[in-house]
Amino acid sequence: MVRVTVAGAAGYIGGELLRLLLGHPDIEVVGAVSSRFPGKRIDSVHPNLRSATDLSFCAAEEVPESDAVFLALPHRVAMTQIDRWRERSKLVIDMTGDFRLDDTDVFERYYGEEHQAPHLLNEFTPGLPELYRDRLRTADLISVPGCMATAGVLALYALVAHDLIDLEQGAQFDARTGSSGSGATAGPANLHAERSGAMRVFAPTRHRHEAEISRHLGLSAAMTATGIEAVRGAQTICHATLRAGADIKEVRRAFRRQYADEPFVRIVAHQRGIHRYPDPKILLGSNYCDVGFAVDEDTGRLTTIAALDNLVKGGAGNALQCLNIRLGLPETLGLTFPGLHPL
Repeated sequence: MVRVTVAGAAGYIGGELLRLLLGHPDIEVVGAVSSRFPGKRIDSVHPNLRSATDLSFCAAEEVPESDAVFLALPHRVAMTQIDRWRERSKLVIDMTGDFRLDDTDVFERYYGEEHQAPHLLNEFTPGLPELYRDRLRTADLISVPGCMATAGVLALYALVAHDLIDLEQGAQFDARTGSSGSGATAGPANLHAERSGAMRVFAPTRHRHEAEISRHLGLSAAMTATGIEAVRGAQTICHATLRAGADIKEVRRAFRRQYADEPFVRIVAHQRGIHRYPDPKILLGSNYCDVGFAVDEDTGRLTTIAALDNLVKGGAGNALQCLNIRLGLPETLGLTFPGLHPL
């Protein structure tokens, strides 16, 4: 059994990690760290885990040595604690924004402060299997991308890889996400009275996930982010320009070739039906990212759509997928739940 610890286990991402890890046949959870609830039973905070475990939250100093540690901590905290967790485990999978960028100037521009462990930025492998699978097989430090970044990258990567995008034109991303994306300790903006019925643009420009997209795709990305009434789910719509001469047949062929062997990327672009394009609602609880596309052949304008559960493929599930790869286990182990419909 692989001994695993989750730091920040009381948050939404931490709870999803516990849900997935407790159902994994080759994993034993030996530590669930919470600075807010040490000594309390896990199911007192995550009621969906009733009868799934008798574990209680513990303090960081009580965690035994582990084969892997997941950091589901608040942004800007992981970089101050990274040395502590590296002492407990050779393999660390970070789910915060602290190690997603490899440039200190870019980090400071998007996060508003100096990085506290700049010497490690280039040591982290991006936790995006569809792009970095080979590197993940031997990586000891892994940084899982943000949910909207994952959706944005997967929505466009196939076309970048097949040289169908005019990179000089860049790409614009319109992203929307449910309230769980703000975390379990979100402030007044996430009160039901404020969030219910709202479609609130909270990042009209320079959302930090655009820097991740630019890094992975090699183009200039601009992102607008909107909070919607849903609890779970993220959807990213991308607008880009096709390379001169490219058409919808080449677009379709590129998506099919790039993702043919990807276990968690599905192409959803149908001519008719109410589910003809990616919708996060039917993906909740699953590790799938659905991607779709449309082309205006008169102008060469391309629109791609990607949807996922922000807490699973956009977080905990993607992290477990990376762990499976790193340990040489079947990549889909513990991640085959298909989502629900209707919901």
